Amino acid sequence: MNLPNKLTILRILLIPIFIVLLMNGYYYSSGILFILASATDALDGHIARKHNLITNFGKIMDPLADKLLVTSAMICLVELGEVAGWMVIVILAREFIITGLRTVAAGEGIIIAAGKSGKIKTILQMVALSIILLRDWPFSLFTDLPIGYYLLWIAVIATIYSGIEYIVQNKQIFKI
Repeated sequence: MNLPNKLTILRILLIPIFIVLLMNGYYYSSGILFILASATDALDGHIARKHNLITNFGKIMDPLADKLLVTSAMICLVELGEVAGWMVIVILAREFIITGLRTVAAGEGIIIAAGKSGKIKTILQMVALSIILLRDWPFSLFTDLPIGYYLLWIAVIATIYSGIEYIVQNKQIFKI
């Protein structure tokens, strides 16, 4: 197994530890672990592309690992009263719709690659959740504004935009 795939597996294995820390009130520790796990996403992709280590396993598991990490954080934060449930529903709805679209396309031999807006959406979600988990640090040193929550709003808007963009760019799939 190559290094990018090992990093993807590591990201998945860190999720239960992250959940235990967060649900036991260790926001900063869980936030740091979330940031480290999120960083493996950029790192594994960079290594895979640079060294031509792209595998079918990575194509499937890397985005799944991202979704599991982000979804776990959001659901826990909803339970803790830190994030509005409707935001999570919007984000999850987009993920289900695009996954379904990709599944139908794959059945027809069409590959829908991750687009730039999808990557931006994921980064915004990870940054917003990181800041929420860190209780708005370092911004909390300068303001009482909930910066992480505002960034999550931007991430939700980017999520909606990304979903619409995928559907519009791949509308031919609906005619199959």
